[in-house]
Amino acid sequence: MISLAGTRALPDRRGSARPERWPLVDADRASERFREVVLPHLADCLAFANWLTGSRHDAEDVVQEACIKALNGIHGFDGRNARAWTLTIVRNCAFDWLAKHRPKAIISVGDLAALDDATQSEGRAPDESSNAESELIRQAESAAIGAAIADLPHVLREVLILRDVNGFSYKEIAAILSVPMGTVMSRLARARARVAATIVEAQ
Repeated sequence: MISLAGTRALPDRRGSARPERWPLVDADRASERFREVVLPHLADCLAFANWLTGSRHDAEDVVQEACIKALNGIHGFDGRNARAWTLTIVRNCAFDWLAKHRPKAIISVGDLAALDDATQSEGRAPDESSNAESELIRQAESAAIGAAIADLPHVLREVLILRDVNGFSYKEIAAILSVPMGTVMSRLARARARVAATIVEAQ
């Protein structure tokens, strides 16, 4: 069903009112597109938001806001990767929510740069050097893994979840986070190392 978004009267050059038509909006088409693009990934959205906020209730608020933004911006989806597009919106909404409700939980830009520099200075070959750490994580109990991941800084936690839980490629994660692929790899290596170290300490 085609509906008119709205009209308003604007003065013309002579000062008299004239109608201006807003663009036509196909609400049914937008809703159908939203159901096709976003809803199949709702479980991933909730899980991702839960990891980022640490609360199921807060995650639901974040995902609800993300769904509103996704619906409003569905016309901008280019059709290439619905899951990555949707989780990008969830991630942005989660960080907006954290900045508002838990500003101390957000790592500063300076700390983030130092974090990336520290990883690179360690001379890691990000994926290869973390094989042993990944194996240790796989063998650990789920409760221990969950606690170790929850203890990570958000910037490390999100890349670990996107790669090791959601299975995104480095390229996809780089697009979601808007960072270079090398940064994704270095953060992932550091995240795995921290989780592995936490698990070892707990044993």
